[in-house]
Amino acid sequence: MPAADTVLPSPCVDPLAALRTPADPGCDVYLTGTVFLDIIFTGLDSAPVRGTESWARGMGSSPGGVANMATALARLGLRTSLAAAFGDDHYGEYCWDALEQGEGIDLSLSRTVPGWHSPVTVSMAYEGERTMVSHGHEAPPPESAPDHPPRSRAAVASLTPGRADWIAQAARKGTRIFADVGWDESGRWDPADLADLEHCEAFLPNAEEAMRYTRTSCPRAAARKLAERVPVAVVTLGAEGAFAVDGATGECAEVPAIAVEALDPTGAGDVFVAGFVTGTLAGWPLADRLAFAGLTAALSVQEFGGSLSAPGWWEIAAWWQYVRSLPGQGPVALRRYAFLDRLLPSPVRPWPLRRAVPTIGFRSPA
Repeated sequence: MPAADTVLPSPCVDPLAALRTPADPGCDVYLTGTVFLDIIFTGLDSAPVRGTESWARGMGSSPGGVANMATALARLGLRTSLAAAFGDDHYGEYCWDALEQGEGIDLSLSRTVPGWHSPVTVSMAYEGERTMVSHGHEAPPPESAPDHPPRSRAAVASLTPGRADWIAQAARKGTRIFADVGWDESGRWDPADLADLEHCEAFLPNAEEAMRYTRTSCPRAAARKLAERVPVAVVTLGAEGAFAVDGATGECAEVPAIAVEALDPTGAGDVFVAGFVTGTLAGWPLADRLAFAGLTAALSVQEFGGSLSAPGWWEIAAWWQYVRSLPGQGPVALRRYAFLDRLLPSPVRPWPLRRAVPTIGFRSPA
């Protein structure tokens, strides 16, 4: 694999600096879920063809699954706590080290399970899409999430009927819950499966999920209907951007997507949620939160991998400096992101910044 540039250290940008007090909880965002080892192949010209061998021009490995979200949050300066099970194989050791030492994520609520095989996903990216093959053994009992989740400013949860008792507990402690949802393989799309929305502050499905759960044919109508059940409903619209409704105030906001050449969309949804959570906790206006979430997601798809691709403040600052330097930029589009001026560090290297590509087995230089 070709050598990658050195990773830049995380800048001292704390989006919540003005809000912090000695009485704050120990972490900003709590997460629980399954960590996968992701092995990603890129640079494929087309989908693999049965009976043939395909060579990829790029390859890397990184923690995946819930680690995508945890990494995206941590790179945006939020103090992130993850409760997860890790296998006691080399894959689990690598993922633990990458998250704790590499990203600064608090794993004090996580555990290593003797004899458990780390789940693995192989992802092949081509034509702006990806195909994934996963392998994993049954999750070890008891569940890795603690019976009583820690006090935190926020938590991100995936709504799964009957499997998220901690959501109500966390909400009762004052934790602000941000929820997404997975694809319903049963095809029922029963609105009752979203019962935990009563404990949530925001719900962020994609357009197809939102329309199926609300029995609507328009994602904007779906968002308005969901806003009757949750304070803020955000529906991602793919290449069109995102639309949000604040059910308490009636405010609507829509921000178009940033046109980019997508290398790998893995983890883009997680990065979007992380950006929206960051802006919400910092108290930004709804449209700014949407714009920031869309920007971070757009930056992520230009790199490969889930957690590998999550941008930090250096990447965001470099992008903002770059787009403002281009001739012919529309003033309306530039004004949409002008709120970044008060947040960003001065980039020390020109756009595009390239992040390092970790690979299992490489040793750190002496």
